Amino acid sequence: MKKALALFVVLSLALFAGSAFAGQARNNTGCGLGSMLFEDNADGSVFSQSLQATTNGIFGNQTFGITSGTLGCEQPDSVFTNDMLLAFTVDNMDGLARDISAGHGETLTTVAELMEIPADHHDAFFTKLQSNFDKIFVTGEESASVVLNRMAKIAG
Repeated sequence: MKKALALFVVLSLALFAGSAFAGQARNNTGCGLGSMLFEDNADGSVFSQSLQATTNGIFGNQTFGITSGTLGCEQPDSVFTNDMLLAFTVDNMDGLARDISAGHGETLTTVAELMEIPADHHDAFFTKLQSNFDKIFVTGEESASVVLNRMAKIAG
């Protein structure tokens, strides 16, 4: 009797644990048709995630979803093709934040040059960024790409 009760408890926990992790599968498979079709059955299992990923791969729809903002994908605010700008920003986030808050500085000047902002527009750009510091660094935990996207929006 004890074995039957223990088996029942273990099976019950296994049954309900799947629903507790239902949203987990999408984190591994990303967005796309497969993730949307099998969303209700996303139990976090290898089978479920494989089914989602395979469907996404067969139809090749994730790229479309990302560029159009459909199929559960988020459309990026902008596309950065300047790898040097991104790499510099990643390596100098603290200095960039300090320079933006001050409205001037070597790191900020370098970023402006990498963003190809003309030198005669630097002062206006720096002033705009300084007055919008709280919109650029909202949490203090932003990634470099998020900071650059926000800076680009502010620059207009």
